[in-house]
Amino acid sequence: CKACGRQFVGDHNLTYLGCHSKADHLILIMLARCCGIRDISAIATFSVGKILKTLARSNYEITPKRNHYKCLEVDEFWTFVGKKKNKHWLQYAYERASGEIVAFVWGGRDAITATRLKNRIKELEITYDHISSDHWESFIKVFKPSQQGKFHTIGIEGNNCRLRHRIKRAVRKTCCFSKKILNHVKAFNLGFFYINNGFI
Repeated sequence: CKACGRQFVGDHNLTYLGCHSKADHLILIMLARCCGIRDISAIATFSVGKILKTLARSNYEITPKRNHYKCLEVDEFWTFVGKKKNKHWLQYAYERASGEIVAFVWGGRDAITATRLKNRIKELEITYDHISSDHWESFIKVFKPSQQGKFHTIGIEGNNCRLRHRIKRAVRKTCCFSKKILNHVKAFNLGFFYINNGFI
């Protein structure tokens, strides 16, 4: 190959399927459909290193589909990296009508991270008529939601369940977890993109 300098043969003559031209896309699809690293390795016979490199090289980012939303729901989502004591909280905004994850930030379960989420929404130049949250005091303090309580956050609570079905690292009781924060964030970015767009 004149571009990368690598010597290779056609896909049909490969002894290691990880070099197949469609290998990366297959790995990303399986990750987005809640397959773990070792599950993919066993099913597709790719090395664990190949799968991790593909995830680390992925560059998926979500962008809002609209500038204005009638109502946004905000909530926090618990995850961990390495061990359960090493908590990484996801706080994000969600629109129930379209099922779109609009904006998100990583941090702690505190008002500082909630403020960062609010600032992120402003950076994206997103406006909204109403915002809904549960009765968590940090959201009430930062967002001053017009609607409070679980009744008004049914959409985002349901999406939390969907995240656990789509992202292996989000499952509450699992032996599949990230050892590095980079892989953790990349996996969620991939999952969010797939949820919003329905393709990889």
